[in-house]
Amino acid sequence: MGELFYQSSEVVFGTIVTKTKIMTGTIKKIVGDRGFGFIAREGEAKDLFFHSKDLNGVTLAELHEGDVVSFEVTQSEKGPNAVNVQRAQ
Repeated sequence: MGELFYQSSEVVFGTIVTKTKIMTGTIKKIVGDRGFGFIAREGEAKDLFFHSKDLNGVTLAELHEGDVVSFEVTQSEKGPNAVNVQRAQ
């Protein structure tokens, strides 16, 4: 669990294509009334923020602390965020 994050870009027909690696982690905390939560990643000291709009196939109410999820990481103005968050298969 908690694979190393990498992101690479390449140019395909004049368009920059960004590739991200799917990672797994554990829901550490959910703040349901504010619509966000945090994911703990193995080997990482800092938890990863996610917003309810970035969930895929699951709602915030269906997730619980300790659930294993898969996700992608993107960079925002405030740091890395988890997107495309879903229950791990």
